[in-house]
Amino acid sequence: MKGRVAILAGGTGALGQSVTMRFLAEGAVTCVPFAVPAERDALSNRIEPAARTRLHFTEADVTDEASFGAFVKGVLDTHGRIDVLVNGVGGFAGGDLLSTSLAEWERLMSLNLTSAVIGCRAVLPAMTAAGAGRIVNIASRAVVPPLGGFIAYTVAKAGVITLTQALAREVERSITVNAVLPSTMDTPGNRAAMPDADRSEWVSTDAVAEVIAYLASERAGMISGAAIPV
Repeated sequence: MKGRVAILAGGTGALGQSVTMRFLAEGAVTCVPFAVPAERDALSNRIEPAARTRLHFTEADVTDEASFGAFVKGVLDTHGRIDVLVNGVGGFAGGDLLSTSLAEWERLMSLNLTSAVIGCRAVLPAMTAAGAGRIVNIASRAVVPPLGGFIAYTVAKAGVITLTQALAREVERSITVNAVLPSTMDTPGNRAAMPDADRSEWVSTDAVAEVIAYLASERAGMISGAAIPV
């Protein structure tokens, strides 16, 4: 990915940090919107000094079209191109349909689905003009087939898969749109939430990042509209 410009929404999160580090290791210029300064600082401290010149942080709200649009404009003004978008923002909460308030439903839709819609809308004009681009959305293995108990999250992530498949049919063939569906990931948050769980089959964030990086590469130009479990 040397010389390519990537926007990594969610790039400071548990999975996002692995994605950011993988893209930097492969030579990409990585542009990361952030909302939590502590997460930005934690990621920055993990990056080798030689790679920090290719890592650019900007505070932005990925669930707000104006805020994220301004972020994308800044990337274009600075770098002149956008080659990759990874929509990795998300949030989880349990609850069945009756116990999930409408406010909580809308919050999870905004974090998991609307953020991906906003991200795609923001980068598509530049990618279409360039005749090339890679979009990778993060869904979840837990929603195929849908499970009960966390219905708002399930519906939102299922929407991400449908968004991916429909958008792949709408865009030019040189722009690919794919979704990655991780199973339970081995993150500090999941360890804290499930301290007694058997983690032997949990997937590492580095493994998920490897699949994302492949789909973002030039080699994956023949894949579009896929929902790939990891």
